[in-house]
Amino acid sequence: MKNFVILMIVGVSFLTSCKTDDEVVLLSDQEKSDLLFLREEEKLARDVYIFSYNKYNQSIFSNIADSEQSHTNSVLNLINKYNLSDPVADNAIGVFSNSELQTLYNQLIAISDSSLNKALEVGANIEDLDINDINRLISHTSNSDLQSVYSNLTCGSKNHMRSFVGQLGLYTPIYISQSEYDSIINSPNEQCGK
Repeated sequence: MKNFVILMIVGVSFLTSCKTDDEVVLLSDQEKSDLLFLREEEKLARDVYIFSYNKYNQSIFSNIADSEQSHTNSVLNLINKYNLSDPVADNAIGVFSNSELQTLYNQLIAISDSSLNKALEVGANIEDLDINDINRLISHTSNSDLQSVYSNLTCGSKNHMRSFVGQLGLYTPIYISQSEYDSIINSPNEQCGK
């Protein structure tokens, strides 16, 4: 009987230590906060690019806005998977729950409104900021779901930066290091998520 109880305990321990693909791992408060912030930061990029496309009718803005929509959807998928409340919900273009992102959006569209060149520079600034922020968020997690999405978003932001800088010709990074920027600009576009 004693051996049966020990075998039963070992068996139950083994079964409860196995994780199925459908099982959701709990996120830390930091991981939750990061996802909610990133959802709105990706929306900010999309919304600024929509503004710039409407103002200048340049396809670079509509193409990258579409990509940013895909990025924000990727983050929303994680928010839904981990049963978090979406900070974007049905917010209209240019409306944010995060007051800092709201202020940043207002500043960026004011700059973008002044000229096409400034709008392109704002695009490079946004991607510069995104890469920096996502690098920081990756350091906050060991969760493979989050790491995978963050890596794909970084890849996309690098491609976007290359596109904006290709139009500008000259850009000085603000958020990432000069060496990281040089590495991005001096390498070809990447296939993201493959």
